[in-house]
Amino acid sequence: MDKAALQQQVLERLAGDLLQAEEAVRAAHETATHEENIAENKYDTLGLEASYLATGQARRAEAIRAAMATWRQFRPGPYDAGLGIQRGALVCLVDAGGQQQQLFLGPAGGSMTLVSGAQRVQVISTDAPLGQALLGKCDGDEVSIQVGGSRQQFEVLRVL
Repeated sequence: MDKAALQQQVLERLAGDLLQAEEAVRAAHETATHEENIAENKYDTLGLEASYLATGQARRAEAIRAAMATWRQFRPGPYDAGLGIQRGALVCLVDAGGQQQQLFLGPAGGSMTLVSGAQRVQVISTDAPLGQALLGKCDGDEVSIQVGGSRQQFEVLRVL
């Protein structure tokens, strides 16, 4: 798997998310400032609600821009067994039921699934609980995280 290609997919996905967020900002701003939405009494809050929505969408767009800047500067290196899993690693995990999953540990803006060849790759941040648990681990190590009321266990099959 090519880490640079995965990184490019992340940037493309973030760019699409940014376009959607910016369009949502424009639409909410237009609604908030439209002359038909001027409050006629204290119970007429459509314009106010739209302005809150526009503010939230603007914050989301700014967060996406920050994630894009972080991903542009990110340079995933080769796996170093002496350091164990670090940011930029491609990790194959297997759970107790034998189900395998591919993970790409990124710097920010995770929670997306990419496709590399025939494989699905889940992007997670090293700030996520599983990302934190993986740091420093090597092939064959076990990883355990608490999710809700249950504990999930994984074995690291391979790292690139």
